[in-house]
Amino acid sequence: SFEGRVEVYHDGKWGTICDDQWDDRDAEVVCRQLGLSGTPKALSWAHYGQGSGPILLDEVQCSGNELSLDQCKKSEWGQQNCDHIEDAGVSCNPFTGTDVQLCQSDAGTIRLAGGLSPSEGRVEVYYNGDWGTVCDDGWTDLGAQVVCRQLGFR
Repeated sequence: SFEGRVEVYHDGKWGTICDDQWDDRDAEVVCRQLGLSGTPKALSWAHYGQGSGPILLDEVQCSGNELSLDQCKKSEWGQQNCDHIEDAGVSCNPFTGTDVQLCQSDAGTIRLAGGLSPSEGRVEVYYNGDWGTVCDDGWTDLGAQVVCRQLGFR
């Protein structure tokens, strides 16, 4: 339910997306658009099987901040040079705990702890078998935005 071939609905039909330029920033937008939190990962070469029907999008290049694929730079609908062996996929791995929101990333696992809701709290990171806090020296809204995005919050 949190991973698979990405298909889009346009002009009355479902179709696939070509994996040219497909990367984790595109996956982040897909996960956000579907309302899924977790670690976004782009998969190429029909990792989840080849689709059928039209290939509707190609050369998708999201910055990662968009709310939907529609807002990303991309080819015109239906303009592509691909075969279904290049169908794009996404995994939105929901690595979550019971009392805290968790996210596994290349930098390790992060969580929010001690807040009144799952969307607030002290930022903690898991490293070398232990949970630790993040020092606030140099901490800005930009750092908070990164944490929120990693945890799947808008």
